[in-house]
Amino acid sequence: MTSYYLINYLYIIILNHSENSPCNEIGLSCILSNICFKSLSLMIDAAQAIFLGILQGITEWLPISSEGQNMLVMIGWLNISPQEAFSCSIFLHLGTMFAVLIRFKDEFINALKNTGSQMTRILIISTICTAITGIPLYLLFREGFQGGMPATLLIGALLILTGLLLRLKGSGARSIQDMNALDMVILGLAQGFSILPGVSRSGTTLTVLLMRNLKQDDSLAISFMISVPAVMGALILDHSLGQMSLASAFLALLASFGAGYLTMDLLIAYAKKVNFSGFCITMGLLTLFLAYIFKAAG
Repeated sequence: MTSYYLINYLYIIILNHSENSPCNEIGLSCILSNICFKSLSLMIDAAQAIFLGILQGITEWLPISSEGQNMLVMIGWLNISPQEAFSCSIFLHLGTMFAVLIRFKDEFINALKNTGSQMTRILIISTICTAITGIPLYLLFREGFQGGMPATLLIGALLILTGLLLRLKGSGARSIQDMNALDMVILGLAQGFSILPGVSRSGTTLTVLLMRNLKQDDSLAISFMISVPAVMGALILDHSLGQMSLASAFLALLASFGAGYLTMDLLIAYAKKVNFSGFCITMGLLTLFLAYIFKAAG
């Protein structure tokens, strides 16, 4: 139900920013002005929207920053200002968020029905702690953060280090049910840093979970699921869209959703075929390689 209202809210926003929208004739702009909606000068055509959506879907689950890569493309290719690119990159996360909701629909339904379950506790505590770090960082660094590359390199190095340590002591043995409040707090605080462009949410949360000795499958599932309230919070915090046409906005979200769902499935399947140590080392090396590629391209 929350997703239903969020989609309708975004639909109204897009219509209101359309020059020929009937919404302007009935005074909807006056209503939306009360929630301080920001108007951007961003124009993205259909082809560009699809490309950005696919880029978001592919990079969201890899331990590099999808937000950072989308911003690089929008700033360098589309000549969009960093502030507008930042807001648009947050909007693109809506597609991958719905991919998670559908892929883990049973888990989310169970968490809503059983409010005292372990997964519900993880979602609530980690989300609160994400807000504790994420909101101040957003307000402080939204317009000038330049620390993405060092953060990405650190995440890659930590993933490799985790993999090497696991070769010595064995794979993670803790399950979701074994997570305690401290694990959830650390996870949420770490996730809050991903509001910064260049800091990978998936890479950060996965690294924390692996270093807390959680099982491979559980680490991936938790990392995916806690992204949903984090994305909702970022959308509410930024509450802005580029002036895309309704068609371009729809295509961007559809591409983000499709690419995100496929990439997520591939990552889960790969994680089941390799041991924990190999998975960490592979993801770490991939992080460093992609960081080098994007730096060279930029």
